[in-house]
Amino acid sequence: MTNHEAHGQIALRFLSDSDREFDEEDHLQASEKLWGAAAHAVMALAIDREWGECRTHRELKNAVKRLATELDDDSFRAGFLAAEKFHKNFYHDEMEDFEIDDDRPTVHKFVHKTLGLTKGIQ
Repeated sequence: MTNHEAHGQIALRFLSDSDREFDEEDHLQASEKLWGAAAHAVMALAIDREWGECRTHRELKNAVKRLATELDDDSFRAGFLAAEKFHKNFYHDEMEDFEIDDDRPTVHKFVHKTLGLTKGIQ
């Protein structure tokens, strides 16, 4: 398994874990797993496209901006912003239930769409 494939598999596992944890009402862990899924999806894509490994939050944001610009598709920015809200929620637990319900599908779509652009990840 290549490095980008490993990140892709982690992203998919974290998506599944976050769903289970939200079902169990563990919003803190679920939020961080959802963020992690998005981050690992971006890492997988960046490695696959030879943009680097995206080791910092800034590098993740820049990769998403680059992707959105290249594809002229702002849904990538919107998906990443939604994921960042969950990252913040891990620390502050301040998202309302309606926000969680609205933003979870956005992050799921972001992860699947991002991974869909990489080689060898389903």
